[in-house]
Amino acid sequence: MESLLILHAAAAICAPWLTRRLGRDALLMLALVPAAGFAYTVWAVVAGLPRQSAHAWAPALGMSLSFRADELAVVMMALVTGVGALVLVYSSRYLDRDDLGLGRFGGVMLAFAGAMLGLVTADDLLLLYVFWELTTVASYLLIGYDPQSRASRRGGLQALIVTTLGGLAMLAGFVALGEAAGTYRISEIVARPPAGGLVVPLALVLAGALAKSAIFPFSSWLPAAMAAPTPVSAYLHAAAMVKAGVYLLARLGPAFGDLTAWRAPAVLLGAVTMALGGWRALRETDLKRLLAYGTVSQLGFLTILFGAGTEAAALAGVAMLPAHALFKAALFLVVGIVDHAAGGRDLRSLSAVGRAMPWVCAVAVLAGASMAGVPPLVGFVAKEAALESLLTGDPAGLFALAAVVLGSALTVAYTLRFLWGAFAAKPGLDPTPAHRVEAALFVPPALLSVLGLVLAPLAGRYGAAMAGYTGGFRDPGHATHLALWSGAPVPLLLSLLIFVAGGLLFLAREPVAKLGSALYVTDTGVLFWTGLRRLDLLSLQVTGITQRGSVPDYVLITLASMAAVGVFSVLYDPLAALTAPVVAWERPEQPVLVVLMAVGAVLVLRARAYVVLAVFVGLTGYGTALLYLTHGSPDLALTQFLAETLSLVVFVLVLRRLPMRPVSGRLPFSFRLAAGVVVAVVSVGAGMLAMNARVAAPVGALMAGAAGSGNIVSALLLDIRAWDTLGEGTVLVVLTLGVTSLVFLRRRTYAIERDDEEEEPARTPWLASVRPREERTLAFEVAARLTFHTVLVLSVFLLFVGHSGVGGGFAGGIVAGLAITVRYLAGGRYELARAVPVHAGVLLGAGLTLTTGTGLFGLLFGGQALRMPTADLTLPLVGTLHLSMSLLFDLGVYVSVVGMVQDVLRALGAELDRQVEEW
Repeated sequence: MESLLILHAAAAICAPWLTRRLGRDALLMLALVPAAGFAYTVWAVVAGLPRQSAHAWAPALGMSLSFRADELAVVMMALVTGVGALVLVYSSRYLDRDDLGLGRFGGVMLAFAGAMLGLVTADDLLLLYVFWELTTVASYLLIGYDPQSRASRRGGLQALIVTTLGGLAMLAGFVALGEAAGTYRISEIVARPPAGGLVVPLALVLAGALAKSAIFPFSSWLPAAMAAPTPVSAYLHAAAMVKAGVYLLARLGPAFGDLTAWRAPAVLLGAVTMALGGWRALRETDLKRLLAYGTVSQLGFLTILFGAGTEAAALAGVAMLPAHALFKAALFLVVGIVDHAAGGRDLRSLSAVGRAMPWVCAVAVLAGASMAGVPPLVGFVAKEAALESLLTGDPAGLFALAAVVLGSALTVAYTLRFLWGAFAAKPGLDPTPAHRVEAALFVPPALLSVLGLVLAPLAGRYGAAMAGYTGGFRDPGHATHLALWSGAPVPLLLSLLIFVAGGLLFLAREPVAKLGSALYVTDTGVLFWTGLRRLDLLSLQVTGITQRGSVPDYVLITLASMAAVGVFSVLYDPLAALTAPVVAWERPEQPVLVVLMAVGAVLVLRARAYVVLAVFVGLTGYGTALLYLTHGSPDLALTQFLAETLSLVVFVLVLRRLPMRPVSGRLPFSFRLAAGVVVAVVSVGAGMLAMNARVAAPVGALMAGAAGSGNIVSALLLDIRAWDTLGEGTVLVVLTLGVTSLVFLRRRTYAIERDDEEEEPARTPWLASVRPREERTLAFEVAARLTFHTVLVLSVFLLFVGHSGVGGGFAGGIVAGLAITVRYLAGGRYELARAVPVHAGVLLGAGLTLTTGTGLFGLLFGGQALRMPTADLTLPLVGTLHLSMSLLFDLGVYVSVVGMVQDVLRALGAELDRQVEEW
C-alpha cells in the first residue's frame, strides 16, 4: 500500500513535466497510475483480506504509519482508483489542448487520489487526519482550478473553510478518543472501544465527518463547488472526497453505532439533508447544480444508513456506496459531454439533445434509472436493502424509514427532471445542435453505467464478501440481504409508492418549482458569506483596538500578562509558594554578576542615545554569558559572548543612521520602572521555584555520552535534535534574507564590487581603503589585517573540536563572522568584498545544502539522520582528528553563519553606506 502512495506522489510531481511535452495526452499516461492501484485492489481481494502493514512514526506517542486494507477499505480503494483512472481518461479530451493548467490539474488530481488512498487505508487516527487534510487542500486547488473565475475562487475557499474547520474539530475528537482508548490504532479501537465519557469526542468526530460529506448544516459548500471542471465534480463530489465523511461513519460504526450520541445526530441530520437536498434539486435549472443537490440528498441517505448503527443498515450502506459512485459519476460525466457538445447545460435552453446523441442519452437513462432505484440495477438492490433494514418497528427506525421513502421519492422526481431537461424535446424550442462525441469522452460514463447493470446480479456474493465488516456491528437490526429480488413484500410496496410519488412530483414540476421558490427564505451559502464578512469586520474592529502599532504597548501587555499569571499562581496557593525550598545562589560570584546585570539594566532606562543604549543592553548579555560560565557551561558562554558581540556590532550599524535621541515613552518613567521590577521579581521567582522543585534526575546526565560526544551541547544540537537544528538554521537564513532585502532600494546584484575610480586614492595596496583620511585609523587597519587569518584559523579549529570540546559550527561561524566584521569596520565595504569574495547567497545555499543533504544521506543509507560511521585520523602536528557526518552538518552551520554575517554587513553596513553617499 505504501508503494501505491509513493507512486501517486511521484506521478503528481512528474505531471507538469509530462504535460509540457505531451499536452493533454499526458493525462492518458497519468491514468495508468490509478489503474495500477485498481489492479492492486483486485489482487488484494484475490490474495485474501485483510492486508496490513505498520512502520514506526512516533513510538513514544504511540503513533505509527499503519495501513490496513479490509473489506470496507477495499471497496473505497476500488472506487478511488477505478473512477479516478476513468476520469483522467475523460479529462484528456474534455480539457482544451492549450489549457495552461493541464500540468497542475493532472498533478493535483493524482495527489488527491493518493491522499484518498491513504485516508481509506490508514489504520491510525492521526495518520487518517493527515490524509484527510491533504484531500482538503487538493480539493481546494481543484475546485479553484480557474483562478480568473470568481465562482471558482469562492467555491474553493468555501469548501476549504468548512471542511478545515470540521477537520480541526475532528482532530480534537481523535485525540480525546485515542487517549480514552489508550491507542490510536483504528482496528484496535473498533475491536475494543472505550467506554464512558465519549459524548464530546464523538460529537467532534461527527462534526468533521458531516462537514466533509456536506451534511446539513454544512451542505452549502458542495453546490458552490460545482464551479470546478466537470471531471473534478465527477471524481471529488461523486466518488471520492464527499465519501470521506461517510467512510469515517462506516469505519467507526461498529464501535460506536449503538450509542445514542452517535446514532441520533447522524440519523436526524442525514434525514434533514436527504429531504432538503432532494427538494432543492427539483427547482434547479443548471444540470450540474441539480446533480449537486441530488448528491447532497444521497449523502444524507448514506449517513442515515451508516449512522443507524445496525448490521442490516450497514449492509445496505456498503451496497449504496459503490452504487452511488457508479451512477453519480456517470451522470456528472454525461453533463460534461452535453455541455461540451451542445454548448450549455441549462435545461431551459436544451431541446432534443437525445436525438442528436442517442448513445449518450442511453448511458444517462441507465445511470439515472440506477439512481432512482429501478430494477434490475445496483441502485435498486441498495435501495431495497435500505428499506428492508429500517423495518425495525421502533420509533427511530420508523422515522428513518419515512425519511428514506420521502427522499427516494424526491430522487425519482429530480432524476426524471434531469433526463427530461438534458435530452427531451421541449415545445417551443428548436433542437439543440450537438457535435460528435469522442470515444475518450463517451467510454468512461458508459462503462460506469453498464457496471451498474452488470454488477446487480452479483449482489448476493458481494453481501457475503462484506460480512467480515458488517459482522462487527453489535446490533444486528432487521434481517436484510442483498439480492435483485429479496422476497420481502413491504420494501417492494414502498418502492412502488416511491415511483408513483416521484412521478407525480415530476409531472407537477412547474407548481412544485413555484412552491419551492415561494417557501425559499435564504440560501445557506448566503448565510456563510454573510457570516464570514461579519467575522472579517469584527476582526478588523478588534485589531484596530488592540493592534495600535506601538511596540512598547505590545511588550508591556505581554510582560504584564506574564506577571499576572505569576501573581495569580502565588495567590492561588500562597502556602506552597512561601514554603518551597529556594536556593538563592550556588557560587559567590553569581550574586555579584546579577547585581552588575541589574545595574546595566537600570542604566538602559537612563540612556539618552541609541548607541549607548545598545552598549548597556549588551552588558546584560555579557553578564548572562558569565553566569553560564559559572554554571560550568563554557559552550553556552562562548556562544553567548560571540553572539552578543556580533549583535552589538549590528545594532551599532543600524543605529548610526537613526536619530541620536530616543523618543520618550508615553508612560511615565516611574510606571515603566515599577512594571519592570514586578516582571523581574515574578520571572526570577518562578525560575528559582521551578529549579528547586525538581523531583526527577536531570536529563543532562543521561545525555552526557550521546553519540560518543564529549560535548553535551554539540550532541544535543547535532545528534539528538538534528532536525530541530536544521529547522532553526533554515528559519535564520530566511529571516536574514528577508530583513536584509528590505534595506536595498534597488535590485541590481548581491555582489559588492570595486569601483575603478575609487581604487586610486590608496597609496599601499596592502592597506587599500576608500574611507576619507579623517575617518581612517591606521592602527585599527593594520590590526584587522594581521589578525584576520589567525582568527579564521581559530574559527576552523573551533569547528573541528566542537564535538569533543568547546566550540562547534555555530561558535566557529560567529568567530569567522567577527573577523569579517572587524575587517569591514576597518576598511569599509570594498574591504568586505576582499575579505569574502564569495556571493552571500552562495554561502547561505551551500550551508543549507550541506545540513539538509547530510541529514537526508544518513536517513537514506544509515537508517537515521546523521547516524553514519565515524573515523579518527592521526595527523602530524595536528593530532587526532575525529571525522563524522556530524562534522559535515556542523560545517553547513558554519558556512550558513558566515553567509548570514556577510549578508547583514552587506545590507546594514555597506549598502547603507552606498545609499548615504548617493544621497
